[in-house]
Amino acid sequence: MTKYIGAHVSASGGVWNAPKNAHELGATAFGLFTKNQRRWEAKPLGEDDIRKFKASCDKYGYKPEQILPHDSYLINLGHPEPEALEKSRRAFIDEMSRCRQLGLTLLNFHPGSHLRKISESESLALVAESINIALEQVPGVKAVIENTAGQGSNLGYRFEQLAEIIEGVEDKSRVGVCIDTCHTFVAGYDLRIFEACEQTFAEFSKVVGFEYLAGMHINDSKAELGSRVDRHHSLGQGYIGEAAFRYIMEDTRFDGIPLILETIDDTIWAQEIAWLKGLACQTEAAV
Repeated sequence: MTKYIGAHVSASGGVWNAPKNAHELGATAFGLFTKNQRRWEAKPLGEDDIRKFKASCDKYGYKPEQILPHDSYLINLGHPEPEALEKSRRAFIDEMSRCRQLGLTLLNFHPGSHLRKISESESLALVAESINIALEQVPGVKAVIENTAGQGSNLGYRFEQLAEIIEGVEDKSRVGVCIDTCHTFVAGYDLRIFEACEQTFAEFSKVVGFEYLAGMHINDSKAELGSRVDRHHSLGQGYIGEAAFRYIMEDTRFDGIPLILETIDDTIWAQEIAWLKGLACQTEAAV
């Protein structure tokens, strides 16, 4: 297996531009939005859009397992109010459908928020129910739950919450997890040294299980350990430091999944990708 390393790139001008933008960074993976992430509605994908996207992926050598689309930030699959929940579910199904049309097999999303109107467990159950409804309507796409920083009433910042959602999903083969290193750190899981990484990922393995790891967001953090403040930083420039990224590049449990930068300075993404690739190559050479 190998490491797929890239960044969440722009799809401005059309989704077919994303593979080219990733290729220009030297990326072997990429993330994208298949529609405007800050709007509910979007123009449906046309046959020409789909054809050009698939052709671009072929041209630059990106397979579905190297691509991690992200859904709209507006969607809340754990919303306590029925009307708003239904709106989120419709939007999520549309996002899943767009992925399927593009030949993609993963959709990354934030689990949602209870908005302090219902209990965490009630909201987590709604998230699982939302996933079940979407999976039933759209075949072939895996729902990938991203762990969160735990700001406000956001769910999914504890590994136990991710496990609770997965427990409620009927088809376990079609649910996965995306671990964001910044979110993990500010949620209270230490990643600053190798030993801390060992403990954190042993906890993830025990509570969730590596069989569910379907992708990662690779970010340093501007906020401190346990602060529950979601502020990404460039690699090695935040409170996490370099050790966690070395650890991930050296560990085969992170092979074969998209490892996607969402760091704050896109002008150095090519350098960050090259650095991560270099770490991964050193490990392969050592083996």
